[in-house]
Amino acid sequence: MARKRKGRDISGWLVVDKPAGLTSTAVVNKVRWALQAQKAGHAGTLDPEATGVLAVALGEATKTVPYITEALKAYEFTVRLGQATNTDDAEGEVIAQSDARPDDATIKEALHGFVGEIMQVPPKYSAVKIDGQRAYKLARDGETFEVEARPLWVEELVMIERPDADHVVLEMTCGKGGYVRAIARDLGAALGCFGHVTRLRRIWSGPFRAEDGLSLDEIDRLARTPELDAFVRPLEEGLGELPELHCTDVGLARLKNGNPGMVIASDVEYGEECWASYDGRAVAVGRYKAGELHPSRVFNQ
Repeated sequence: MARKRKGRDISGWLVVDKPAGLTSTAVVNKVRWALQAQKAGHAGTLDPEATGVLAVALGEATKTVPYITEALKAYEFTVRLGQATNTDDAEGEVIAQSDARPDDATIKEALHGFVGEIMQVPPKYSAVKIDGQRAYKLARDGETFEVEARPLWVEELVMIERPDADHVVLEMTCGKGGYVRAIARDLGAALGCFGHVTRLRRIWSGPFRAEDGLSLDEIDRLARTPELDAFVRPLEEGLGELPELHCTDVGLARLKNGNPGMVIASDVEYGEECWASYDGRAVAVGRYKAGELHPSRVFNQ
C-alpha cells in the first residue's frame, strides 16, 4: 500500500522574489514548510547569488513545471568589463585582466551577435552533466574537461545603462537553458576586454513577474496562515502558453480516468498539445485528435 505523503494537499503556484545567498532548493523547502505542502518544486534554477522570480509549484501544479521551464524568461544583469573569472561571476578568482574599455556604440554593436539562435558553452561551474557528474563538482575537484556548446534562443539583448567605464547593465530575454554568466564571458571575449557577471536578477519567467513575488521575510511572517494561502495562484497559470479546450460531461469522466475524452475545440490543429478544462479548472494536458483530447498528464484537483 502506498505511503501517504505528509502535509496538506494544496496545488498552485507561489511566486517568490528570491534573495541573494540562497539556493533555489532552499527556497522551495522554505515554501513547502510555510504552506505545509505535500509536494513542491521550482520552474528553473537560479544561481545562489542571483535574485528575482523563482516560481514554486505546489502539488498538482508540479505537472505543469515543464511549460514554465520552456517559456521565455527575462534577466537584468551587470557585467564587469576588464576581468575574467574562473566561475564567470564575482564569486570566482580573476584569471585574466585587460585595460581595454569599449565605448557604448561598440558594446551595442557586439550585442547583435548574441541575438537569435546562438550556440552557447555553459560555464564550467554549472549544473550541466559531464559523463554523469555535475560540471561544478569536476571543476572544484580540479579536473580537466570540456563542456559542449548547446543551442540557445535569445529573443532580445539590449544595453540599458552604463554606470561607469567598468560596468554595463544589460537586459536579456531568452528561452530555456540560457546561462547569463556565459553571455557575459563571451561578450567580454568578443569585445577583447574580458567580462564577468556581478549582479543577476530574473525579472520575469513566463507569466510570473518579480514585482508580484513574495520576499522570504513575507513568507516567514505569513507562514502557516490563510493569508499566505491567498497568494497561491491557480495551477492553470502554468498552462497559459497552451490552447485551452473545454470538456463535455462525458469527456470529463473519461479524462479523469486517463482515457481520451471528448472536448469542444476551435482553431486547434490535429495533434496539437492542449489542455482541457471543466468549469475553469484544468483536467488534463494532451494531444487533440478528432474531437478528443488524448491525455499525457491528468490533474487531480
